[in-house]
Amino acid sequence: MDIVKLETMCRPARIVVGLILIALGFYTGNDIFLIGFIPLVVGIAGWRPFCYFTKKCSFKE
Repeated sequence: MDIVKLETMCRPARIVVGLILIALGFYTGNDIFLIGFIPLVVGIAGWRPFCYFTKKCSFKE
């Protein structure tokens, strides 16, 4: 499995999931959905938690 390819596909997915969770939070009024800020910030910042914790890929871009 190509970890770098997987991570490049996951970054936009994290941003979209974060936006969906935040929108659900505002729509339903339930504060638990505001946890969507976590995947949103991680996706925007480009931090790759899978690589960081498993040490399976390099951080060179």
